[in-house]
Amino acid sequence: MKILIKVGGTLLDEPASRHPIASELADLARQHQIVVVHGGGKQVTRYLQDRGVESRFVDGLRVSNATVIEAVTNVIAGSVNKQFVASLISAGAQAVGISGVDGLLTSAEPLRPELGFVGRPVETSAGLLDLLLGGQYLPVVACVAGDRQGAIFNVNADQMAVSCAAGWQADRLIFLTDVPGVKDGTGNVLSRLSIADTQALISSGVAHGGMQAKLEAAQTALRAGIGEVTIALGQESNVCARVLAGEALGTRLYLSLPEDSGTKI
Repeated sequence: MKILIKVGGTLLDEPASRHPIASELADLARQHQIVVVHGGGKQVTRYLQDRGVESRFVDGLRVSNATVIEAVTNVIAGSVNKQFVASLISAGAQAVGISGVDGLLTSAEPLRPELGFVGRPVETSAGLLDLLLGGQYLPVVACVAGDRQGAIFNVNADQMAVSCAAGWQADRLIFLTDVPGVKDGTGNVLSRLSIADTQALISSGVAHGGMQAKLEAAQTALRAGIGEVTIALGQESNVCARVLAGEALGTRLYLSLPEDSGTKI
């Protein structure tokens, strides 16, 4: 099975959370073909703050001028990526850290002029991923993309994960995050959702901010042919193996659900 796993940057910020995830993914890579995509927004904010640079956001996206792009490259494609790779290697995986810029794995275009070098993924070519996987390596992809003119773009990690999953034609996409799943208006985690359900959550305002962005990314993945998307708590022990075994963890999203199992929003 081909599995794309997106790991939120918050889960990688401390060794206490990074090492267990690395150990689990190393075990999973012995049983399946997996590709990992990660973020690191929290770490970028801290890096900029330490240098007296205030982060500015528009619709949840970090406005990215040349200074910010340098920080994103140094932090997400640099220290965060390499610390994660080192943890995976320590756990026994032959991990290789790359970004969308490398080999133009993921090409991007400017999202909106006012956002500067924030990019929208246009295409992910699976050739580099297949080459690494064929050599028994575990690709670990930082959410930075490029174009043929040599530009570097800051890309939302959820969108990067979807682009890589679609380009690689993954069977499953798992978002490991710092929340237990998608919640309804009363705070209860919803176990199964269709695209129509996710849109209802967004339209009603129940899902907003980061969760809205994640659900919109999941919709894109499902429409691109990914069979199932799961949003789950990354701190759960052996979360990926348990999700793949069918345990009711997090929220599973599908293109559609049988009529008699529709979710009550």
